[in-house]
Amino acid sequence: MLTRRQKHILLKFFSLFSVVRGYNILVVVIAQYLASIYIFAHDKPLKEVLFDVNLLMLVLASSATIAAGYIINNFYDSEKDLINRPRKTMLDRLVSQNTKLSFYFVLNFLAVVFASYVSFRAVIFFALYIFAIWLYSHKFKKQPMTGNLVSAILTVTPFFAIFIYYRNFELAIFAHAIFLFLLVSMRELTKDLENIRGDLALDYKTVPVVYGERTSKVMLTILALLTIASGVILILFFKIGYMYYFFYASALLLILFLLILWRSNKKTHYLILHNILKFIIVAGVFSILLIDVSVVLNRL
Repeated sequence: MLTRRQKHILLKFFSLFSVVRGYNILVVVIAQYLASIYIFAHDKPLKEVLFDVNLLMLVLASSATIAAGYIINNFYDSEKDLINRPRKTMLDRLVSQNTKLSFYFVLNFLAVVFASYVSFRAVIFFALYIFAIWLYSHKFKKQPMTGNLVSAILTVTPFFAIFIYYRNFELAIFAHAIFLFLLVSMRELTKDLENIRGDLALDYKTVPVVYGERTSKVMLTILALLTIASGVILILFFKIGYMYYFFYASALLLILFLLILWRSNKKTHYLILHNILKFIIVAGVFSILLIDVSVVLNRL
């Protein structure tokens, strides 16, 4: 049996894990390594990639920065989240704001330390990344269009760090990046529809608040069609192995997404749409394994 103190510590741990969204960070770490093995450094031996200390430091720096970003975002959105996600917010509030802010600065400091192992340019990159996340949470998030665009860019930035490290400028990388960017843009706009109640209450100038739900749905439809088109381009013009199964499946899910979208008028509907996009993104991460299994076996 756990003592009262142990239960209290455990609850605070889960609270902090909820704030930094540890499950999201784990997915990003896996995605960075899989992308490095199959896409960014596909011509290097597997062991060389897996045991590359510089890559590990970049992944750790990314993880620390993202975790800090979730904390500062939670800090600025605490009132809105109390309206949109009351249960999660009550769990998040088990850790005080002062503790969260202290942890925020510690994580950003660690990110810079990890980056400094790689190079001074990496330090500058992550310093700018940290500042950009703070600026987004403090200012851009409340602006229509700009907030969505900046959020999508910040989401794919950790992969850009790996891209710069390996200096691989193959066209396939940009094609995959565009597909991911479009998906993330859809997710951000769907989240705005899901959180419209809190945004209205606290005067957040999101796309649904300023332009209305119908305009948001039109924008999501255009983004979905562009995402499907980018997936088709990847299938037709790039060597992606068995990953074409993922792009076919994602196209079907996006069509389902659109069918549900135009019938949606409640928070629960938009939550379903948000989960569909999250599933596609996470499935996309693990589907990288399908690019060419034999290549990995030959590189052992």
